[in-house]
Amino acid sequence: MAELCNACWNDFANDLAEYEGATAPPRPEPRPEDTEWIEAPECPECHGEIMAFPTNYDRWIYLALREVPAKEIPSRYRWRLMEIPRQYSHVAVRIAATQPLPGELVRPAHVAVCVSPDALAAVEEARASDLRRAQPREPDDLGDARPRGRRDISG
Repeated sequence: MAELCNACWNDFANDLAEYEGATAPPRPEPRPEDTEWIEAPECPECHGEIMAFPTNYDRWIYLALREVPAKEIPSRYRWRLMEIPRQYSHVAVRIAATQPLPGELVRPAHVAVCVSPDALAAVEEARASDLRRAQPREPDDLGDARPRGRRDISG
């Protein structure tokens, strides 16, 4: 396994965080003398409640409050919460290597359930990308794979 220097690791983690949407600020850490209630953050676009969770690469992401079936969420926005001993209580891990079953529960990134126009457009683009990836492909003459289209059999 390759080891990265701190600067390279930060560059890599920041690029990954930007791609995955993990750009939320960390939760405020209360000091021992604080007695005030810490309110859940609110989405500036839809004013819905959101929760910030640390990722497995030390960045933070806003996730929806409830889990939903995987089939309702584009693959780019599917996360799970994992317990990692001696760290935060729960860490957000993006589901990328395997496809969950359609009815399996996932925690969506907030953008997947946000009703702002920008979020809706991003989610529709991600859905279209998932559909393009799911199309069967056949190799062309150059060995590259291209999506299968309808063949004209009318003669």
